[in-house]
Amino acid sequence: MIYFVRHGEAAAGWGEHPDPGLSDKGWIQAEAAAKRLIALDISNALTSPMARCQETASAYADLSGRALTIEPAVTEIPTPDNIEDRRTWLRDLMAGDWETTPSEVKTWHQSLLETVQQLPDNTVVFSHFIAINAIVGHLTGASAVTVFRPNYCSVTTLERQGGTLVLAERGESLETRVL
Repeated sequence: MIYFVRHGEAAAGWGEHPDPGLSDKGWIQAEAAAKRLIALDISNALTSPMARCQETASAYADLSGRALTIEPAVTEIPTPDNIEDRRTWLRDLMAGDWETTPSEVKTWHQSLLETVQQLPDNTVVFSHFIAINAIVGHLTGASAVTVFRPNYCSVTTLERQGGTLVLAERGESLETRVL
C-alpha cells in the first residue's frame, strides 16, 4: 500500500502567504493522522518540501521514529510566472482539465505521476490537494483536475495489483473552501 496524506489546515491561504505552516487546528489534525498512521505497515515516509506538509509529516515522524525524506516531485502545483492573481488562476485551473493546463503544470503533473509509479510499497506521502487529485484522476481515468475534495489530513490509499497502481480508497472528502 501507498498512503497519500493531505496536509493539515494551513495557517494562511493561497493569496496570503507563499508557504504557510500549520494553523493550531492543523497541528491537531496532524497529530490525529499520525495516530492513525502508526498502526499501518509503513517503511518509508516522504513529504513535500512545503512547510505545511513537513509540519504534518513531523507529527508522524515524532510518533513513529521514522525519518522523513523530502520529495520535491510531490510538492504543490506550480504557479506560472506571469500569473498576478494566483487565487483566481487556481480556481479556474481546478474547474478545468489537465489537457488545458499550462506547460509547466503539465511537466509537474507528469513528474508527479512518474514519481508515484516508482514509490515502494509501504510508503506514506504527505502532499497537497491538487497533487492527490492528479494521482486519483490518473488512476481512475478522469481528465478533470479536481475529482474529489480530500479533507485535511485525509488518507488516500493506493495498492499495487500485478505491478500496476490502483486506487484502493479515497481519503475522507469534505466540501471545504480550499482557497
